[in-house]
Amino acid sequence: MAHKTDQDETAYPGAARCRRRFLRQFPNGFRDPTYLDWERDYKVESHRRWREALPQATFRRLLREGKAMEVASRAMRVEQRSRHSMLFSFEKMALRDALRSPDGAERFAHGLYDWLHGRGGPERRFERWVEAIDGLPRRQTRVLTWPLVTVFGFIAQPDRHMFMKPNTIRAAARAYGYPLPYQSRPSWDVYAALLDFAGVVARDLRDLRPRDMIDVQSFLWVQGSDEYR
Repeated sequence: MAHKTDQDETAYPGAARCRRRFLRQFPNGFRDPTYLDWERDYKVESHRRWREALPQATFRRLLREGKAMEVASRAMRVEQRSRHSMLFSFEKMALRDALRSPDGAERFAHGLYDWLHGRGGPERRFERWVEAIDGLPRRQTRVLTWPLVTVFGFIAQPDRHMFMKPNTIRAAARAYGYPLPYQSRPSWDVYAALLDFAGVVARDLRDLRPRDMIDVQSFLWVQGSDEYR
């Protein structure tokens, strides 16, 4: 199947090479059956489970009823049931430990609702979400990581949020020629730049018809992950 290229319409020198790499792996692009099996379907399934477990009205009701532990439990179950977990095992253990206490569950549940459904602009909501994660009880392993901060937004709202595993995304940005800033502590400046990068990639691949951030994240995963080297 032939695909038009947009290499003359993008300012990023690695865009065409990244595109070729993706299409060598998945010749039919974002509709390729292997792509759907390997990269997209399990993420879509996680999003479906989220919509069943924590739609906004249910989320709000549980918080009003003082059931933050139930919210935290549902959120964790959705991520953990994924065929391919997006979190490292140490991150899952650290979060599970933090949510065992009522205070940790309360902080997490209210912070997550505010991030996904709260008032105000995304910058302030993201900053409050980072503060909520940073304030969770911890034992030995740190809880404040990029994957933990971004995974629930990506599962819940893949039309607007990106998931970030730093090493993979940074490798993908280098391959693309995109100057993505980075710091290990999650910050709005870096996350906003990641969303901008995702927007650039979606525009460059518009003839392949990416549906949402799941497709964009999967494209970048192919560029930066050891799985495809």
